[in-house]
Amino acid sequence: MKKTALCLMAAAILFSGCANKKTESKKSIAVFVPGIMADSPIYAKLAEGAQKAVEDFNSGKDDSAKADFFIMEAGTNQAEWGPKITSLCATGKYDVIISSNPSLPGLVEPISAQFPKQKFILLDAEMAGNEKVFTVGYEQTEEAYLTGYIAGLMSKNHKVALVAAQDYPAMNNVLYPNFEKGAKDAVQGTTCDYRVVGNWYDASKGMEISESLIKAGVDVILPICGGASQGVIASAVNNGTYITWFDSNGFSKAPGTIISSAMVLQDKMTYGVTKKYLEDKIDWGKAEKAGLKDGYIEFIQDDPFYIETVPAEVRAKMADLVKKLQSK
Repeated sequence: MKKTALCLMAAAILFSGCANKKTESKKSIAVFVPGIMADSPIYAKLAEGAQKAVEDFNSGKDDSAKADFFIMEAGTNQAEWGPKITSLCATGKYDVIISSNPSLPGLVEPISAQFPKQKFILLDAEMAGNEKVFTVGYEQTEEAYLTGYIAGLMSKNHKVALVAAQDYPAMNNVLYPNFEKGAKDAVQGTTCDYRVVGNWYDASKGMEISESLIKAGVDVILPICGGASQGVIASAVNNGTYITWFDSNGFSKAPGTIISSAMVLQDKMTYGVTKKYLEDKIDWGKAEKAGLKDGYIEFIQDDPFYIETVPAEVRAKMADLVKKLQSK
């Protein structure tokens, strides 16, 4: 009797161990949204792409083999992103955290040392050499250059500007310089101003900055400042000036005011990298790039508002430029 009981106990322990291993082998993904999805199409696409990849992976599988999925919206206060990523890691629930923002590598680097089992996939970011992190950076030199070029072509006063939420390496080293270069290459003598809101949400400050720029003669502005962009748009509408848009299709936000939309196909990219992770095909520690020729950046040319607002000769020049950059 005692022998039978011991055998049953051993079998129970063995079964329990196998069950735990099976549970532990399940993949688990968290999407960390550094903002609010309702206010930012780029982050909504981040979540959509990852969720679709998980749904496709889970289709037809029993519950024990399905990947778990969770979305955290961290809000627009960047000071809270690091602590919120840390708390997400501390739960130990998620094998990989997927996110998108150029500032995230700097936040993730120390956190990854604190949680050695935690993996990260970061889009719109660049960091190589950390074996727990994989990044894909968009060729935003192309996106910024195209946006600057049409701004230069459409500016009557030959004065354009970029309004940023804050200074960060990608903004200072890539986005602003290439926006400025595009504007100046389009029309010699074009000047390019640069202003900083100080955060990603203050629409009143965005409007205040835009008003001062317009008073100084700027007639085309690129806002890259999150929710503060709404103030920049309102100012442009009130003053009859133009806006160029970045990272999503923004024409419907202010028809006749927004003259261009250069966008990253975030949902397509997120779907692809999530699928690669689920298939164990991620090259951890690597930093990849994707651009126009790869099909992950698009300068929208078929939107009715673009066709109605931008003269045919300008659209023709932009079409030629897009083809030239795609063939590089």
